[in-house]
Amino acid sequence: MNVVAASAPTAVSPVAAAARQARERRTKRRLWLVGCILAGAVGFLLYKVLTSAIVYFKTANEAVADRASLGSSTFQLEGVVVPGSVRHVGPEVIDFTISSGATRIAVDNSGTPPQLFQSNIPVVLVGHFVGQSDTFASNQILVKHSNQYIAEYPGRVKGPTGKVVK
Repeated sequence: MNVVAASAPTAVSPVAAAARQARERRTKRRLWLVGCILAGAVGFLLYKVLTSAIVYFKTANEAVADRASLGSSTFQLEGVVVPGSVRHVGPEVIDFTISSGATRIAVDNSGTPPQLFQSNIPVVLVGHFVGQSDTFASNQILVKHSNQYIAEYPGRVKGPTGKVVK
């Protein structure tokens, strides 16, 4: 029969205990550092997602007032197409003027305009100011329309399914 003797607890030297405590402190510091870095990264990503997801536009008045700070950055500009200002320069190039109150901005649009584009309707343009001028270079026109527009022009607006709304 084998008898296993119970071993007496071994004493840990003070140097070994101090080394173990130092390792535990370093491990805790590293975990805190990694946690702080991860929390910062998640916070930064949330900030970027939330701020870039907010899409808004500036009216012509606001854009002219903020002209210096906007520089040549891309933003959305809202206004009403001034009657008689639409000029077809080429197959996919249109020059026109939009207004918001008393403010008017000349627009050079490259790209195919939507079918609903015409004078005297509200539009939202995606683009930027050209250099130091007050000319707005646009590459996309979004036509704003309402149920009143649909009632006035039946058969012109397509719904989400692609069918014409009457």
